[in-house]
Amino acid sequence: MLILKKLFKHISTVIKKLKARDGFSLLEIMIAVTIMSILAIAIVPQFMDMPDKAKVSKANEMIKSLELSLNLYMMDNGTYPTTDQGLAALIEAPTSEPVPNNYKTGGYIQSSSVPKDPWKNDFIYVSPGEEGRPYEIICLGADNQEGGEGVNADITSWE
Repeated sequence: MLILKKLFKHISTVIKKLKARDGFSLLEIMIAVTIMSILAIAIVPQFMDMPDKAKVSKANEMIKSLELSLNLYMMDNGTYPTTDQGLAALIEAPTSEPVPNNYKTGGYIQSSSVPKDPWKNDFIYVSPGEEGRPYEIICLGADNQEGGEGVNADITSWE
């Protein structure tokens, strides 16, 4: 029992001393900065590539949106735009063959220009596509070069 009283008295004294202090010592500040630096080194790199991952997701969504517009174009006109007509056919009625018979007033995209990928490059549109696909839409990724890995990988309508 005596030991508990002495321990309690000692703890009370330490708490009083801590309450009486006006600030932090240089050592305490350095320890806090060191701990925050270690956490930053461990955590920040995990979030560094988030903007690029978001752009990849956005490119996939943009391709899906273009596919929807192309399918509406097909349902109205019986064919997809040719490679030469390109994605611009979704904004303004093509004048080259095959000229669409039932082009929707206002077009199929509510924009005055063909959308660019998240890296501000043009999508590649090919119709007909390879392997029996009616069309292909390709985004070349962050590096705007064919192939690549990670955020530099090509993003396609068929994958």
